[in-house]
Amino acid sequence: MHRHEWWRHAVNVQWAVLFRYSYEPPMLDLNFVRNNLPLVEQKLRDRGLDPAEILKDFHEVDQQRRQAITDAETIKARRNRASEEIAKLKKSGQDASTLVAETKELREQIQDREKVAADLEKRSQQILAGLPNLPNESVPVGKSAEDNVEIRRWGTPPKFDFTPKPHWELGEQLGVLDLERAAKLSGARFAVYWDLGARLERALANFMLDVHTREHGYTEVLPPYLVNSESMYGTGQLPKFVSDLFRVPHGEKELWLIPTAEVPVTNLYRDEVLEAASHLPRSLTAYTPCFRSEAGSYGKDVRGIIRQHQFQKVELVKFCRPEDSYQQLEKLTQDAETILQKLGLHYRAVALCTADLGFSSAKTYDIEVWLPGQQLFREISSCSNFEAFQARRANIRYRPEGKNKTEFVHTLNGSGLAIGRTWVAIVENYQQPDGSVLIPEALRPYMGAERITANKF
Repeated sequence: MHRHEWWRHAVNVQWAVLFRYSYEPPMLDLNFVRNNLPLVEQKLRDRGLDPAEILKDFHEVDQQRRQAITDAETIKARRNRASEEIAKLKKSGQDASTLVAETKELREQIQDREKVAADLEKRSQQILAGLPNLPNESVPVGKSAEDNVEIRRWGTPPKFDFTPKPHWELGEQLGVLDLERAAKLSGARFAVYWDLGARLERALANFMLDVHTREHGYTEVLPPYLVNSESMYGTGQLPKFVSDLFRVPHGEKELWLIPTAEVPVTNLYRDEVLEAASHLPRSLTAYTPCFRSEAGSYGKDVRGIIRQHQFQKVELVKFCRPEDSYQQLEKLTQDAETILQKLGLHYRAVALCTADLGFSSAKTYDIEVWLPGQQLFREISSCSNFEAFQARRANIRYRPEGKNKTEFVHTLNGSGLAIGRTWVAIVENYQQPDGSVLIPEALRPYMGAERITANKF
């Protein structure tokens, strides 16, 4: 399912689970939304969303909540004055029963107003938790993916003196990709890789990790593949995308199979304060399997391994100071592009328009690799700056040098790259007239082979 369609699909599900998973603060600051409501409404319209549908009755709920708090404080002041008068009456031996009865009634009124305020606060949190991030000013305004803006291209498409085949045909003919047996094991949208096909996946993962750690300065992390609900909430998967996740019952609680390493790696610092001088910017990379139910995407990309329930990916995650985050976004995107350049794969980088942004993103570049067997560009990485959106949700802060007050970090991530789609790109771009596939030179030390030839199992 397309990132923008997820919201539409999940809108009926999210409210049923919202209270259950609302552990942390909302993604956008309450005071900011309250004080900049016209701006927020316009940004939602830029995203192609209806502010009335997303914000619902936020303004009225917020006003009622603030009034309930004011009422409670006013009644408390009256109760305090009455309590002082009671003490004076008792000290002078006078009857204070009328005032005692009044303070009891005032206490009940205070409890009632505080309950009303708490209920309205919960309602405000629910509304804000469903509010997407606001697009950065540099994001092109558009109505659909057709309005995305191509930023640059690298390389040229390979030329063939024969009609290039799609990867699902080549993989089957070479005996390295087995979708039929995968369906027998697990159902649709799973794959089995054989021999050099499996080795190509492993080689790509090792190659990408080596480049990112040795050349780009990332620290490798091996996180859990199952995470708790707090972690899913922290990066914004819950409650919005619950229908796109795999839930695993675990005693009285539940765990979730990660849809991307972004979730565990970003949440490593949940509820922590990073000292800016020693921790920022912080660049981490992780190779993990990823699990997505792809709810609502049935009928799309049903052939081959473009859209799978399980796939492998090398993820890049950054934590930085707010003033550095857009510079870091450019670096992260270039780090991902370098992998394609080293593999000699033609690609383009695209700035997503406001209507095509993901739920948590303030700005995103998609990197799209050319697939000659399908005669199209296909997304192989999305590199995003979430600004303080996830950090607020996960409560990840830093302490600016020379200051005692902490602030939220900015978080970024991107695929560096999606292994399966890189596998597809190599097989389709490096196919030969005899049906074999050449291995890019950069991968040969990891493969121990120069060519994939037919092999049956």
